[in-house]
Amino acid sequence: MRPFTLNYAVGRASTTTVETPYRFDAVRQLNVLPDGRPAVTDRALLLAAGTTTSTAGSQTHFDD
Repeated sequence: MRPFTLNYAVGRASTTTVETPYRFDAVRQLNVLPDGRPAVTDRALLLAAGTTTSTAGSQTHFDD
């Protein structure tokens, strides 16, 4: 049986491709910039993005 809300929820196709200027480092368990620094240390990135939330694990890392 489907949940009630799924009978009415319609997903939108995303036409926008977004590239993040950081990646998740599984060993360090945090998002890092191309030069290896933690993404949370880049103030300009945080001001522009508002967060550096990763999609890995529980999303409770200190840089979320």
